[in-house]
Amino acid sequence: MAARTAYATAPRHPNSLLLMDWKQLISDKRFGKEHSHKIPTERRTEFQRDFDRLIFSSPFRRMQNKTQVFPLPGSIFVHNRLTHSLEVSSVGRSLGTDVARELLVRRPELCEADLAPIGAIVSAACLAHDMGNPPFGHSGERAIRSYFSEGRGTAIKDYQTPVGQRLTPAEWADITRFDGNANTFRLLSHQFAGRRRGGFVMTYSTLAAVVKYPYSSRLSGKKCKFGFFESEAADFALIASELGMPVEHTPDGIRSVRHPLVYLVEAADDICYEIMDIEDAYKLRLLSDDETMSLFMGFYDAAQREQLLEDYPDTTDKSDHIAYLRSCVINALERACVNTFVENEAAILEGTFQGSLIDHLPPALLAAYRRCEEVARQKIYFCKDVLNVDLAGYHIIYTLLELMVDAVLAPQKAYSQLLLGQVSSQYQIHAPRLADRIMAVLDYLSGMTDVYALDLYRKINGHSLPGV
Repeated sequence: MAARTAYATAPRHPNSLLLMDWKQLISDKRFGKEHSHKIPTERRTEFQRDFDRLIFSSPFRRMQNKTQVFPLPGSIFVHNRLTHSLEVSSVGRSLGTDVARELLVRRPELCEADLAPIGAIVSAACLAHDMGNPPFGHSGERAIRSYFSEGRGTAIKDYQTPVGQRLTPAEWADITRFDGNANTFRLLSHQFAGRRRGGFVMTYSTLAAVVKYPYSSRLSGKKCKFGFFESEAADFALIASELGMPVEHTPDGIRSVRHPLVYLVEAADDICYEIMDIEDAYKLRLLSDDETMSLFMGFYDAAQREQLLEDYPDTTDKSDHIAYLRSCVINALERACVNTFVENEAAILEGTFQGSLIDHLPPALLAAYRRCEEVARQKIYFCKDVLNVDLAGYHIIYTLLELMVDAVLAPQKAYSQLLLGQVSSQYQIHAPRLADRIMAVLDYLSGMTDVYALDLYRKINGHSLPGV
């Protein structure tokens, strides 16, 4: 789970001193419909339409059955990917709206840049930020990576089809470093069968705000964190160039500076997962009342604590007190991140800002946040229930991937035909190119819910039958 706190700032571009321009960074041009006319009677903004398209999409709804951290709920409700994304989107909207307001106060000349949509853009990007994650979260990602890097999938590197096709070095790097972040950009922008060019046909700004790691897999170093697969690299470069984000083409792929709004999407995610995981752990009794209260009170000095105690909900229910403190902490972190963003606006627009907004919190807030991180590592991410889900999820995804890859490599076999018959026609498992078939398998697996993956695994192993 340590990967959850990792971040990466794109390697500094040689021309990074060229300022990005808010007028160019906020664009409602739609990827895949660049030359289409807008509907004159539409009252929603284009960015509100982005949000609505995501909310009503099947991939978004499927996140209700994808694990966030803890096993999916029984009698006690904890967060799943969908509820987490909704909360991140809410915090992201506040961050974006407040940043736009503060920037206009500090720089009145920006009134010409139309910063009003920032809240809607960040909110939509937050809604989408986890949509590409495979079942079982980071455990699913690790299973995919390890199959290709150290399992039977290593043979794919030198595999040659009857017509002489092989994976390119870039395509091999993509699958051995498979990342849910890159898969999100693919899901939003890729033309799957039956879908128009441009995938969800999102606005350029929303798509750019989703890309937390704006570089190719071979430029990610030892971290398996990157923003787009080789199959979507040219699409990202087009979007970045259109928005005025400097793009560098190298022998190992492309890289760019971050779109400024990525920092707000990242901050909303950082705030929600850290604070909400603490509350979930409290609900599951992994943390006591006193431990949880101490962690949340740690964000305030003595005078502020007294005020908080005076404003406590009029109830003796400890869970109501915890929920109240949690909301106060999120509010305090949101305000601090807004201040950090506007104070560092120049560096962000230059592409020279290092780290995340959380890394630049005032010392007292940062210390309290780091304490929550440490407790989460010790008592949450390595608790027995979480590790059991990780272990089971890893084995399920690894096994399904192994079988599906064998099937697309030898589709003429009887068992392969049975397996491939399970796959929806939107996935290009019969594509002429080997790389496209491998990516189609990953599209299929990553689109599953935890429950569907488990059900398919049981059926394949003969542990369950339909109607039995």
